[in-house]
Amino acid sequence: MNDTHDDTKAPMDDPAAPPIHPNDVDRRRILRLLKNRRRYRYVTPTVLPGPEGYIVRSPCCSRTVDSAGGVIDVAWLRFRSGHNVWHLYRRDHITDAWVIQSAQPSLIEAVAELNDDPARVYWT
Repeated sequence: MNDTHDDTKAPMDDPAAPPIHPNDVDRRRILRLLKNRRRYRYVTPTVLPGPEGYIVRSPCCSRTVDSAGGVIDVAWLRFRSGHNVWHLYRRDHITDAWVIQSAQPSLIEAVAELNDDPARVYWT
């Protein structure tokens, strides 16, 4: 049995270790998955690094939030490493605050909910 310890590798729960999200691989994965959305398929959303995850922005074609059709925040996908879960938030544009909508076990399931949006809380 070998009891040596490699100090060059940070353990998974080391607070000094860099966060796993955001990263460019998952940012591009989200962009690719957003092509499957049901609403506002004619606009091109952007996905930016955000706190512990990704911010989805898109032009506001309905003009309900921005009468000029400017770019608005649509969703925040936040990875909660302590719980190993993805929190999906919508933007409340009236209060200018993020509101949690759900917790999903995977990034793919969180983006699927964002794409489906049956209550129209994201793609306004």
